[in-house]
Amino acid sequence: MTGPVELLQQLVRIPSVNPDNPAGSDKTGEAEIAAWLKNWLESFGAAVVLEEIRPGRPNLIARFAPRDGRPRILLGPHLDTVGVGSMTIDPFSGEIRDGRVWGRGSSDTKGPMAAMLWGLKENASILKDLPIAVDFVGFMGEESSQWGSKDFAKHHAHDYAFAIVGEPTSLNIVHTTKGSLWATLRASGKAAHSSQPERGDNAAMKLARALDTLEREIVPKLAGYIHPVLGRSTFNVGVLRSGSRPNIVPDLADAEIDIRITPALRDAGGALALLKAEIDRLDLPLEMVKPHENPPMEIPATHPWIDRIQDVRTECKAVGAPWFSDAAHLSNAGLASVCMGPGSIDQAHTCDEFIDIAALEEGAAFFTNFIRSLA
Repeated sequence: MTGPVELLQQLVRIPSVNPDNPAGSDKTGEAEIAAWLKNWLESFGAAVVLEEIRPGRPNLIARFAPRDGRPRILLGPHLDTVGVGSMTIDPFSGEIRDGRVWGRGSSDTKGPMAAMLWGLKENASILKDLPIAVDFVGFMGEESSQWGSKDFAKHHAHDYAFAIVGEPTSLNIVHTTKGSLWATLRASGKAAHSSQPERGDNAAMKLARALDTLEREIVPKLAGYIHPVLGRSTFNVGVLRSGSRPNIVPDLADAEIDIRITPALRDAGGALALLKAEIDRLDLPLEMVKPHENPPMEIPATHPWIDRIQDVRTECKAVGAPWFSDAAHLSNAGLASVCMGPGSIDQAHTCDEFIDIAALEEGAAFFTNFIRSLA
């Protein structure tokens, strides 16, 4: 292995598809890549622990310096990728073509991971003696319910002063992101033969009318929760399910919704409370199933660690992003966190995912110089 490009190729060739969503492959889970990283990190001095968060699905924690009271920071990409069923290229090839590395995770987030890992390897001789220890943490499950970062935040966040979470940000410093509420809204009815629809109660139509009312009422309220960088809170209906045949009146209909949460909405009680209040106020025939709320993330753009990053690379801008990441759970636990890495979020989750080699090498150089600056 001669550089970050070859390292990224190796990572892409180790499938780590998240099994919680449609995977498009039987090569799922984080165990294989965690085991490979353990051996690779141990080869230049890391003490590595695998903490199983779900069966066969570990977090990885690599420490290069003893826990002796010195300040610690972490570099933390996630180990999993989204599914590969829609991909138009070989998802696990790591092919080099047109100045790019191609394959699932090359952008999100094995490209940033490779840049971080390369920075650590290039500084292997000084890591144990740095006045600020640098750990590497690989989180499982980011692409579904973020169990990995939630568990890490609960048990380890207090050990750290700062975290850089690996995401493709074009090497800008994402210091604030929206949170999210995912929930299923369910309408129930009564099945009947479609030739006598009056004998039934059409759940699909009940759901459609309720969603139309809910959207008209809740969107203006969400628009009032504004952030100077992130903009407003938003509402989206992403998935609709109902019925089995055109000649049956459906007795059940589900909608999966996504509300993006600004810090102002969080501070006002959160999206779940607002959604419940609107459903009750409007007397909508909806049951809420499995709501899952994630917090927004924000640290000041003038945070001392952001200043240190910009001292190393003056081109880095402190920016916001509408998406969600593991950094929010770390930040919510009191650990100042940002997202940063090479590559563009525009390539994440795409059918022909890639990262430009020039961007990857620039990222590897940044993390090398950043770690070296801590000396």
